Amino acid sequence: MKESIVSKPYTFKRLNIQIQNRTVLAAMTNKQSHDNGVISNDEIDWLVERAKGKFGIITTAATNVSLQGKAWDGEFGVYDDSQLPQLTKLTTNIHQTKSIIIAQLFHGGIRSPQKITGTIPISCSEIDCNESETGKSKEATEKDIKKIINDFTCSAIRCCEAGFDGIELHGAHGYLISQFLGKKTNLRKDRWGGNLKNRSRLLNEIISSIKNNVPESFIIGIRISPEIESMGIELNDSINLIGQLKNLSIDFIHLSCWDVFAKSISLIDDDRTITQIITQSYSKLPTIISTGNVWSSIDAENLLNQGSDLVGVGRVAIAHPNWPKNILDLKYNPKKPPFTVEELEKAKLNQTFISYMKNWKNFVK
Repeated sequence: MKESIVSKPYTFKRLNIQIQNRTVLAAMTNKQSHDNGVISNDEIDWLVERAKGKFGIITTAATNVSLQGKAWDGEFGVYDDSQLPQLTKLTTNIHQTKSIIIAQLFHGGIRSPQKITGTIPISCSEIDCNESETGKSKEATEKDIKKIINDFTCSAIRCCEAGFDGIELHGAHGYLISQFLGKKTNLRKDRWGGNLKNRSRLLNEIISSIKNNVPESFIIGIRISPEIESMGIELNDSINLIGQLKNLSIDFIHLSCWDVFAKSISLIDDDRTITQIITQSYSKLPTIISTGNVWSSIDAENLLNQGSDLVGVGRVAIAHPNWPKNILDLKYNPKKPPFTVEELEKAKLNQTFISYMKNWKNFVK
C-alpha cells in the first residue's frame, strides 16, 4: 500500500519543532464550555479524542481574550487566571499523546453581541452592526486599541503558562482583526486605517507584543481569510500582508479558504487556486496551513501539491476523529454528512455540540 505524504513528519522552519504528521485540526466553534469562560470537560474530551486520532496539531475553538470580545454562549476564554486549571488539564491530556496543542485567540469585534457582553460592540470604525442595540459599533479609541493589544498579549502569556505549545491569532472570518484589515470596514483616517500598512498595524503590534512576552520556543501563527468581498479584503492585499508577516518571524500562516480547490473571486483571470497563488508569490514563507473542503486522502495530497505545508481540516474531523490514522491509505474517502446523532455521540460530541451541528444544512440526520 502506497503511503500518503500527509502522514510524514513535519518540522517547523524557525523553531525546529517536529510534529508527527502534516495534519491540523482547525479551530471549530462547538459551544460546549461554561458561561464563566472555563473550558468544560466535554470540550477537553472532544479535543483529546482527536489527539488520540493522531492529528499533528490540535487547535482549540476560538477563545476570547476579553469579556468584551466574547461572541457566543458556550465559548471558553483565556482572559482570567481562574480559567488556568482546566486549560492546564487540557494541555496535560493532549501531551500524553504525540500531538501539539495550539490555542486560537480572538476578539469578536462587531460580532460580539451586546446581549452577551453588556457593551456596545467595538470595532475599528463606527459601522453597521447587527449585534448592537444602536445598530452601530463603537469606534475604538487609542486607549481601546492599547487594551486590545494587551488583552491578546496577556492571553498568550496565560496560554504559555497553561502548557500550550503556541497560539493562533484569529484574523479571519470577519472578527476584529479582519475588521481592521478590511477596506470596507476600516474607515479610519489615522495610523490604524487607510493603506494596508496602517490597516495591518493592529495585527503587527499584537504579534510584536506577544513575541516580546513569551519564550522563543512558543509557536505564533495567524489565520487569515485571503478574500472577504463584503469587508473589502482582496487577494492582492492578502498577498502583500503575507509579505509583511513573513518578516515578523512568525511560525505559520493559516489560509482559511472554505474550499481549497476554488479559484480567486478577485483575480478572476487566474486559474490557480488561492493556495497556489499565495505560495508561488514568494520564494520563502513561514509554514503554510490551508483549510477548506478537504475530505479524502486524495484531497489532502492535492492540497500539498498546491504548495501548502500542512493540511487543515474541520468538518471531516467532527465525525471522523481518527482521520489522520486512516489517511495513511491513499484510497481513504470517509463517509460524508448527514450523520446520525449516535455517530456524533460516538465521536465525543455532547448534546450542545450536536444541537449546534443541526444548524448546518444536512449535517445531522
